[in-house]
Amino acid sequence: MVRSIDAGVPGTATGREGPTGAGRWALAGLSLSMLLSSLGTSIANVGLPTLAHAFDASFQQVQWVVLAYLLAVTTLIVGVGRLGDLLGRRRLLLSGILLFTVASALCGAAPTLWLLIAGRAAQGLGAAVMMALTMAFVGETVPKERTGRAMGLLGTMSAIGTALGPSLGGVLLSGFGWRGIFYVTVPLGMVTLLMIVRQLPVAGPPLSPFGSLGSSRPAFDHVGTVLLAVALGAYALAMTLGHGHVGPLTGVLLAAAVLAGVLFVRVEKRTASPLVRPAMFRDRALSASLVMSTLVSTVMMATLVVGPFYLTRALGLRDAVVGLVLSTGPLVAAATGVPAGRVVDRWGTYRTTVAGLGASALGCVLPAVTPVSFGVLGYVVPLAVVTGGYAVFQTANNTAVMRGVEPSRRGLVSGVLQLSRNLGLVTGTAVMGTVFALASGVSDVAVAGVGVVGFAMRVTFGVGAGVVLLALAVGLGAGPLRGSSRP
Repeated sequence: MVRSIDAGVPGTATGREGPTGAGRWALAGLSLSMLLSSLGTSIANVGLPTLAHAFDASFQQVQWVVLAYLLAVTTLIVGVGRLGDLLGRRRLLLSGILLFTVASALCGAAPTLWLLIAGRAAQGLGAAVMMALTMAFVGETVPKERTGRAMGLLGTMSAIGTALGPSLGGVLLSGFGWRGIFYVTVPLGMVTLLMIVRQLPVAGPPLSPFGSLGSSRPAFDHVGTVLLAVALGAYALAMTLGHGHVGPLTGVLLAAAVLAGVLFVRVEKRTASPLVRPAMFRDRALSASLVMSTLVSTVMMATLVVGPFYLTRALGLRDAVVGLVLSTGPLVAAATGVPAGRVVDRWGTYRTTVAGLGASALGCVLPAVTPVSFGVLGYVVPLAVVTGGYAVFQTANNTAVMRGVEPSRRGLVSGVLQLSRNLGLVTGTAVMGTVFALASGVSDVAVAGVGVVGFAMRVTFGVGAGVVLLALAVGLGAGPLRGSSRP
């Protein structure tokens, strides 16, 4: 009989046939947690034009409804992951779900735009907790040899949330107004909270986050957490507000990010209980996994940044059809997640990682060599290949990292892993958009001709293929990723 880390805790006993009924319900609760956090990311975008009209605000102002959530997740995800290791992951996860749910209600009731933005920041903090700790609980709910299937399920739920957001948001906007897109997550949050309370096992006593004189227990690294948050926040703002253009504001933000990053490294080397131990990155397998995750996530943004321009300008599709075509990616990722997990458990993480990266590279090469005359099919097929490969890679990569992490640091490593993905998405928004704009050679891509847009799209995906191949080289250079990291 193979048992989980908390083998003596009710609800966590597992065998080679899989988790018990209680374990399955716990995994279902974790899946809903992942769904909520991804739905919160994607559902608000469709409401920005309505919000601008409702609050008589500019686009630059209402975009903070999205940015506040993104910044909260990006800057805090590592810190809350470590805090979960110290305070107790179950307790903090419940607090995160409750915060997300209450913040959703506050967003729906917000009388002003700035209160709505504050509510979204609180929502993002709750989402950061859910993202960081959900994967950390996999080792306590399923046996080690079935970790891949659990990771595949979580990836599927994340993709479903991403795909469901725009369509569900559109329906709610037309039927209930903009407040409906925030109120809808309140009952979902309550159901998730109830499932986690009833089904997730209670672990042993957590470490103290504050430490004490003469105590060997680690303290929470407040200074390091603040410096890392400043560095990540400045970088994310530079990438999102600058839109790839290096102006004075972008330069200042990047300089602030570098300065805070340097200070963070110095503090981590000197403090007794660092937020992130620099030595953890000496593990070749872990470092390779993080680099690959960042690189591939950067390329994935090309489908969202370049895709709409290509579909509208080069293929002449209407907005409704464009949305339908773009939803192909998340839907394929959702359908791929669970089967990918089964493949990971059978083939191992190394071979599956290589296969996923190979498929993603092929998916990028296809639009780079496909003429515009192939129409929608010439875009949908490569999109399905690249996103399917990405889903396989993510499942294998997450499994490789989390399978070998010691229980006391699962929250931290899960947060770092999620951060690598978020940094890739943030970077890709600016970098892939800049490549597309430079390749077009015009000042305004929105009015560029069919031939120009088609050429720029091929160049962008050609660059994307090169980045994915670089990620593949990193993985091959690191050797088999057996989940052996011990940060």
